[in-house]
Amino acid sequence: MNSNMPLTEAIRGRRSVGRVKSDPIARELIEQLLEAGNWAPSHHATEPWRFYVMTGGGRQALADAYADIAAEGAAGVSGQELEELRAKQGAKAFRAPVVIAVAVSPSTAKGVSRIEEFAAAHAAVQNMLLMAHALGLGAIWRTGEPAYHPRMKQAFGLGEADAIVGLVYIGIPEMAPSEGKRRPVADKTVWMNGETDSKP
Repeated sequence: MNSNMPLTEAIRGRRSVGRVKSDPIARELIEQLLEAGNWAPSHHATEPWRFYVMTGGGRQALADAYADIAAEGAAGVSGQELEELRAKQGAKAFRAPVVIAVAVSPSTAKGVSRIEEFAAAHAAVQNMLLMAHALGLGAIWRTGEPAYHPRMKQAFGLGEADAIVGLVYIGIPEMAPSEGKRRPVADKTVWMNGETDSKP
């Protein structure tokens, strides 16, 4: 595992890795991910990100939240069918040996914008993903409607103004990631030099 990977390589080589092995991940590696997240930029130096690290049986809190949210939306489903639904949704919490819920706890200080607090927490997630790749780990940033449900906030003891911004699943990759593709950056860039502006 190479935490000294050049930044350009980490940025261009990182991929979302949804299939990982069940092998446990050393605590010191997890702590490196957390440190990377903790050094994200934040407006007004508020550092609004919060991390909830789930391993082993600790993932059950996430499983229960997934199951409860699914059951709430399953009107008319009961008995064995409901139990199967709950089990299927709860199993999502165990798709990786480590799951880190990243939340934002927005500052209410004067002059602090709520949207900028979310941007800072998102930057923390990106830092963590890049560090995971540099360490040879596979990671994927999962969200979706369940992540934003009040029951998910309850699972982590979040306040009314707080929010989950991502569930980062981490493990040893089961397979090599696919090649990445991007449209040329020139197609998405406008150079504004006060003379002849070029547009995408």
